[in-house]
Amino acid sequence: MADPRCATVDRPGLLTTVQDWPGRTGYWHVGVPPSGPMDDLSFRLGNRALGNAEGAAGLECTMAGPALRFSEPTWVCVTGAPVTVTVAGRAAPLWRPVLVPAGEMLDVGPIRGPGMRCYVLVSGGLRLPGYLGSTATFTLGRFGGVDGRALTAGDVLPVGPAAGPPVGAVPGEEQPVLTRDWEIAVTEGPHGAPEFFTRDDIDTLLSTAYEVHFNSDRTGVRLIGPQPRWARADGGEAGLHPSNIHDTAYSVGALDFTGDTPILLGPDGPSLGGFVCPVTVAAAELWKLGQLCPGDRVRFVPVRADRTASPHELGAARRAGWPIVLSRGGDGDDGVLRHAETADGTPVTYRRAGDDGILVEYGPMTLDLELRARVHALHERLRARGERGITELTPGVRSLQVRVDPRARGIASALDLLTEVEAGLPAAGDLVVPSRTVDLPLSWDDPATREAITRYMHGVRADAPWCPWNIEFIRRMNGLDTVGDVFDTVFAAEYLVLGLGDVYLGAPLATPIDPRHRLITTKYNPARTWTPENAVGIGGAYLCIYGMEGPGGYQFVGRTTQVWSRRTDTETPWLLRFFDRIRWYPVSAAELLDLRADIAAGRGDMRTGPGEFRLAEYRRFLAEQDGSIASFRTRQSAAFSAERESWRRSGELGETR
Repeated sequence: MADPRCATVDRPGLLTTVQDWPGRTGYWHVGVPPSGPMDDLSFRLGNRALGNAEGAAGLECTMAGPALRFSEPTWVCVTGAPVTVTVAGRAAPLWRPVLVPAGEMLDVGPIRGPGMRCYVLVSGGLRLPGYLGSTATFTLGRFGGVDGRALTAGDVLPVGPAAGPPVGAVPGEEQPVLTRDWEIAVTEGPHGAPEFFTRDDIDTLLSTAYEVHFNSDRTGVRLIGPQPRWARADGGEAGLHPSNIHDTAYSVGALDFTGDTPILLGPDGPSLGGFVCPVTVAAAELWKLGQLCPGDRVRFVPVRADRTASPHELGAARRAGWPIVLSRGGDGDDGVLRHAETADGTPVTYRRAGDDGILVEYGPMTLDLELRARVHALHERLRARGERGITELTPGVRSLQVRVDPRARGIASALDLLTEVEAGLPAAGDLVVPSRTVDLPLSWDDPATREAITRYMHGVRADAPWCPWNIEFIRRMNGLDTVGDVFDTVFAAEYLVLGLGDVYLGAPLATPIDPRHRLITTKYNPARTWTPENAVGIGGAYLCIYGMEGPGGYQFVGRTTQVWSRRTDTETPWLLRFFDRIRWYPVSAAELLDLRADIAAGRGDMRTGPGEFRLAEYRRFLAEQDGSIASFRTRQSAAFSAERESWRRSGELGETR
């Protein structure tokens, strides 16, 4: 017989979601963030006090908590930011298990501060259906928790059977110290000075008290601070702004410069993107991101990666009871762990991606499908070996992010493993990869993308060079005669999928196989706060299909059908694969809506055909078309330079040099 225990939501609070820890892991390579509690420490300590498993599902409450009634007597523990808690109208303590009688009300009020989030943990944990191995709620993706959304009044939350009596209160010395002036430990890299930032930029970064912007959430915490001067004039093929790079995997906690705006990426943040990240929050310090409030001040303190606290600790070793960062100094290596070369002389750079990750980069900062082939070979060899301690592998355009579990394998050991595997890889020219052709509809200059531009102009900035029409901006940046030429180029191209999860949920990062079809643009600065689901955009030399609504920065060309399945009966909801070749066919906006409705109802299918991508054949094609490709690039480069000069004169590039 099913356990009858449940909690009924009388009042949901401002933003209350079901979360578990460590969340939805293992899907970073297809754009699924881990989600889970933003302050994992408060969450896990509450579960431990109740005798639950550390990761048992509970509630995360932002700014204000819920009111709940329980069908049976139930032990609960409220942790996190200071908040008034009552049980049956009587005051109840934080950080200590309290018994809620059957039918009585647990009422968690507004958060008093400092801090932003509190947690309601329940003996036995909440028992809801999982999605991709977790019950954690990802509201942007509309999955996990209760129908992928925040709680509403009347929701009924099943509660599991208690494992035993509560353990006891969380000791005071283990409770995290909250403040309005934060010090946060960071490690250097992956993208530091002097390649991307000037030395003065990094000095400023580490000496500035940044202010938390009001437009912050679980995807990322925006900060207000000085604009970098930058070490580069632009991002080349990756985009006009010097913050632009060829898309690479991000780390949760990376300080991501989206243009000139610094954002600390949160547990619902994107897995792949094209912006530089000079420092990364140490894994044990990520809990602080969950408690940052608008107006709080943040200072970044560099630490040595091998001396950071372990995120697996919950006691004093976690160092959360101190308002300052204890270990200071940094590694002094600008985030570069090692330089090497492949057998044929291609440079390899091993960069630090937090204290538990390595970013392997091949070759110079250029778009070269041969470099992506090398990434693929390394990725596949590591997958096949199944080495202990390697927890996640996420490919980018010319890079592979390797995440490790420090309990099983340290960074030094992982570096030696990568060097060993690299030495045994086949020559890139021998690569043959399955490569389907995928025909997708494209509603050119779709009304939904026009609406997104209008919202951006009204809510962010109206004077951007790409406003009011992204397609005209693309024409100008590439030296084309008419916007019709942009249309012809996009529909003539065959786009090779280099990454998945570029802006979430199986969203492909793709580039034309033929360099003469590679339209180059730059990304929005600052980024949009809203993008319609399945909008199609170009950023740098890359095309992306947005897997869901959310922020974004690519220049719109239109909208297409879904690339992520909402069905719950599939283990692989992402519809595209690495090295697929996308071809577009035009449809009207009305036809697209009909196609989208068919797919949502389970009636639509992608039009696909088998094929292969052979690097040796691609090399021959480039050699045969060398003159024509060079001519195209010369014209494109002239237009790019003219646009950059226009930006410089107008002040768009600030003090960039």
